Amino acid sequence: MHVPLTLVDFLDRAATVYGDRVAIVDEPDPPGGGLGQVTYAGLAAMARSLAAALDARGVPAGARVAIVAPNSARFLAALFGVSAYGRVLVPINFRLNDHEIRYILEHSGATVALVDPDCEAVVPPDAVAHRLILGHATDADLFGRDDAAPRHAVTDEAAPVSINYTSGTTARPKGVQLSHRSCWLNAVTFGWHAGVRDRDVYLHTLPTFHANGWGMPYAATAMGVRQIIQRKIDGAEILRRIEREGVTLLCCAPAVVAAILDAAAARVARGEPVPGHGKVRVVVAGAPPPSRTIERVETELGWEFMQIYGLTETSPLLTVNRAPAEWDPLGPAERARLLSRAGVPAVGVRIDVSPGGELRARSNHVFDGYYNQPEETARAIVDGWFSTGDGGHLEGAYAVITDRKKDVIITGGENVSSIEVEDCLYQHPAVAEAAVIGIPSDKWGETVHAFVVLRPGFSPTPADLIAHCRSLLSHFKCPTGIELKDALPRTATGKLQKFRLREPFWAGRERKIS
Repeated sequence: MHVPLTLVDFLDRAATVYGDRVAIVDEPDPPGGGLGQVTYAGLAAMARSLAAALDARGVPAGARVAIVAPNSARFLAALFGVSAYGRVLVPINFRLNDHEIRYILEHSGATVALVDPDCEAVVPPDAVAHRLILGHATDADLFGRDDAAPRHAVTDEAAPVSINYTSGTTARPKGVQLSHRSCWLNAVTFGWHAGVRDRDVYLHTLPTFHANGWGMPYAATAMGVRQIIQRKIDGAEILRRIEREGVTLLCCAPAVVAAILDAAAARVARGEPVPGHGKVRVVVAGAPPPSRTIERVETELGWEFMQIYGLTETSPLLTVNRAPAEWDPLGPAERARLLSRAGVPAVGVRIDVSPGGELRARSNHVFDGYYNQPEETARAIVDGWFSTGDGGHLEGAYAVITDRKKDVIITGGENVSSIEVEDCLYQHPAVAEAAVIGIPSDKWGETVHAFVVLRPGFSPTPADLIAHCRSLLSHFKCPTGIELKDALPRTATGKLQKFRLREPFWAGRERKIS
């Protein structure tokens, strides 16, 4: 027997097994109004209603339906209401400007846009055939159709679920096509490795538009997990919700972890306890976090730290680093060092390193290709391996990311990992953010240069920070210059734009390496 793997499996199971259970606790008082608490039976009804509303507007199967919104209960309903019933979701980063959003709408061929009230200005009415503003004013039409019976069902697991546009740092974003099969397998694998169970309470701090929330909304739904919506990132508010809602699981980027640690330190200074000790699991990805940050999560917060690695193109899970029993006797610093690696291959994933030092992957949840960009697809998948663009190596079963391949600094014939130098800088108590690049050097070819944002109340000099690095690293790895900055350039999704830091140093040169 062969039954297609489609996303409706997760929703149908939740409605059947956990129908009366609270599925979603919506953000209180968002623009357009919140939905309060929604049960799993209610979530399934909302999804069917949205599908029927699209039917009523003549939106055919296979049509692209964009959504531009922060986290919300309506966004979670749209994950299923669009994709589980035959259409293709195009989640768009709501932090982009109107020109960037229009490009994605046009490139994807979206004919419908579901728009949060806060985002009306960046999605003009003429951008799509149907611009639908989410909120109480449209709830009855979109999510309140009683006994809705959607016209379309997905019968092919290779059918697309979504087109997720990568943020890009040097070019236009590319549309990553993810299928029902790839998203289904990613969600089940992720849920297995993270130990998701029906007693969990999941806090949505990760933007849902980002690789479909890494697939965690699908895994959480399948297991009947109570899902708490957080619209904006605020460390203190995250801790309050963990305390109030009994949160046990969240996913986020390192910057969010830093905000949580700062908020926790402020609570301790006021004599207040840090919630979640011994109960919370935090899954981190997006950049290799400094080992000192990992150590603080486990010692100051008392939370379990897990690191995963992957890309939008891989649905996104490739590797998982969750401390095994063999590490239990280790001290906090050594345990953190081991957890700072990208991790071991997830179930069903093969990891390899190319002759050029680039990590490659094979799995059932690698993407189907870039939308309408076959040349880019051919460059990304070669001989059955997906090229990640990340430089690294293997330590036994563990993948270690040493840099974006183009970011490796070669100084005096020695390779230097900018991540290693950044990790060293982060261990200085004054450093809030750090970025390390290679700049031209007549003597060494390239030399190591750093940009640092200081924490409030600290005032070390660049010389102090260089001395700190020289106390911990081989001297050839240490910065020869450090610039103090108020902020570092980032994309709308928070990715560091190192190319902007490099440009002034390499301007006018034929090559960007020496």
